[in-house]
Formats: sequence, structure tokens, C-alpha cells
Amino acid sequence: MKKVDAIIKPFKLDEVKESLSAIGIQGITVTEVKGFGRQKGHTELYRGAEYVVDFLPKVKLEIIVRDDQVANVVAAIEKSAKTGRIGDGKIFVMPIDEVVRIRTGERGEQAI
Repeated sequence: MKKVDAIIKPFKLDEVKESLSAIGIQGITVTEVKGFGRQKGHTELYRGAEYVVDFLPKVKLEIIVRDDQVANVVAAIEKSAKTGRIGDGKIFVMPIDEVVRIRTGERGEQAI
């Protein structure tokens, strides 16, 4: 099993969610986060004063999938989240040792 974390632009969330649903992904955790990479933030003007916005709003998706689903999930996120502009985000894939469904006690792939 693998955990796929994706950091994307907030306005791309619905499109990514639909792409994941289309390939059979049923569970996803979404968190509103802030951060920056190469984008480095930007400056804004507020009441005549200029200030730097270092941390930009992003959305973090967490998806646990079987090993054979990883390539399809990454491709779906990459295709639907891409705008071609700086700040599109990143996708991380990590191994998962164990999953337990609390309600039933199911373990492993049955618990996904």
C-alpha cells in the first residue's frame, strides 16, 4: 500500500476530485494548508502599506491506495491539477505499513 500526498492549488480541488472518482478512488482526505516553494510568495498592498505574503493557500490531498493504483492516481492528479504555471504543486508517494478500519477491525488492503 502507498500514501499519495498532493499539494495543489485550491481552485483545482473539484477537478482533481472528479478525476480520482473516475478511476475508482473512493476515499480522500483534504486539508487547507499554506506554504511556498519556488513561488516564494508575493507582495500585496493593504491600506497603502505593502507587505509580503510568504505563505500561499494550498490544498493537501491524502490518499491511501493499493500499489497497483499508484501510477493511475499520480497521473490523474498530475493531469487535472496542472495549469502550467508556477505553484501548481507537488505529489509525494510514501509506503504504508498498515491500515486499520476502526469500526470493523479490518486490516491491510481490506481497510482502504
